[in-house]
Amino acid sequence: MPFNTELTRKLGIKIPVVQGGMQHVGYAELASAVSNAGGLGILTALTQPTPEDLRKEIRRCREMTKNPFGVNITLLPALQPPDYGAYAQVVIDEGVKVVETAGNSPGPVITKLKKAGIIVLHKCTTIRHAQSAIKLGVDFLSIDGFECAGHVGESDITNFILLSKARQTLRVPFIASGGFADGQGLAAALCLGAEGINMGTRFMCTAEAPIHRAIKETIVRAQETDTALVMRRWTNTTRLFRNGVTDAVVRIERESATGEFAEIAPYVSGKRGREVFVNGDPEFGVWTAGQVIGLIHDIPTCDELLKRIEKEAEETLTAKLSLAKPQSKL
Repeated sequence: MPFNTELTRKLGIKIPVVQGGMQHVGYAELASAVSNAGGLGILTALTQPTPEDLRKEIRRCREMTKNPFGVNITLLPALQPPDYGAYAQVVIDEGVKVVETAGNSPGPVITKLKKAGIIVLHKCTTIRHAQSAIKLGVDFLSIDGFECAGHVGESDITNFILLSKARQTLRVPFIASGGFADGQGLAAALCLGAEGINMGTRFMCTAEAPIHRAIKETIVRAQETDTALVMRRWTNTTRLFRNGVTDAVVRIERESATGEFAEIAPYVSGKRGREVFVNGDPEFGVWTAGQVIGLIHDIPTCDELLKRIEKEAEETLTAKLSLAKPQSKL
């Protein structure tokens, strides 16, 4: 039973699975492996120091796969923000057909991409934000439930409700993100109205993910309770793997009289987080992980993982259809 959803048709992929654009993870090695396996691999633009570095990474990825892949452009609050327009222009110049956008005030970037005929998939944590993105002309929405890794928003709505609400209210196709690791999850998302799923943490724990094996083994050992929410005090709530660093941040948030972000800044340093993936010490800094870590038990190749997900989803959907058929009388 080959998959035939709006996502597979429009993106030209075989399996309706998108690899999330993850900082310090979304390099050509992983993106090309996901695309070669039949999903949509994603390069992370801001993992590259400059737009020209992104150009080189796009070309490197193209040498590693002939299948479609995309680029993630996440707009983050910063005193000196990156030149998002320049990153978007590189994507356009290099002929990339799909971009995943996320973050604050994406309008100018989305407008630029849409004028170039690029398919835009925008990540949202609320229906209200999704409706705003629709007005900008996005092609797909990625609906991120509270289970997800990274920025979870401030509404704390899990995917079971959020996806059903999206099905009831949105007029643009959407995919489900947050809490997905297997074919049963894909089948459930399709039944709730999604056109596919986005997976981040699950793809971190694959052979091709360019991070230290010790971190992958940490994910395999972890339980669904081993994440922490930080920075809620500054309405920038983020789900991270729980370790001594996140415990310190949570303690400062709870006990600080001043509420100055500077108090936690050294703990949530992106540089320290990147070093985690290089040195393999899960306690060295903060790193993102979703509650789905409790469902991950091995470190397969991307090809093995997507073949398994495809088979599980087909078997699950077929079994449910057979149960729905009226039974013949004896």
